Amino acid sequence: MPKKYSFISQFFKESKMVGSVRPSSRFLMKKMLQNIDFENSKVIVELGPGTGVFTHELLKKMAPDAVLIIFELNEQFIKILKRDIDDKRAIFVADSAEKIEEYLKINNIQNADVVVSSLPLFNFPQVVRETIITNSYKILKNTGKYIQFQYSTQAKKLLTSTFDEVTIAFTPLNVPPAFVYTCEKK
Repeated sequence: MPKKYSFISQFFKESKMVGSVRPSSRFLMKKMLQNIDFENSKVIVELGPGTGVFTHELLKKMAPDAVLIIFELNEQFIKILKRDIDDKRAIFVADSAEKIEEYLKINNIQNADVVVSSLPLFNFPQVVRETIITNSYKILKNTGKYIQFQYSTQAKKLLTSTFDEVTIAFTPLNVPPAFVYTCEKK
């Protein structure tokens, strides 16, 4: 099944886990990744990659000695990602993003430089989204970044109450249009 149709079918099947009927656009991808210092980022964590729009670009831009830890709960998306990605820097985790700290320890990693999240935070219960954000903050090194997109500004309060600095950019050339939050830990 082509990725596009897989994405649509998973949206209708798993609407609490999949936030859109379409994968992210190249415009959104560019805005999400523009503030990452790929040369100096050795550990990047991706939450909810779907079919891998950001994943492929992250791997393309990452340093040869960097690691990408990919959290995806959807079985169909994990199959697609594993089929399409043959890169020793990619570590696949078929578990909840709430366990980000646990999986870094399992892989003998203390901190991440960047967390890139496509999770539809407000589809989750409040305790789950707060745990994901809190644990993401904990595992980031000082000066680390958490980059999240959402289709509304609902996440602003949660992110500004957790991170030291939050900037918001708008991406109209995406279906639907999206807000990109770049959050820093100082």
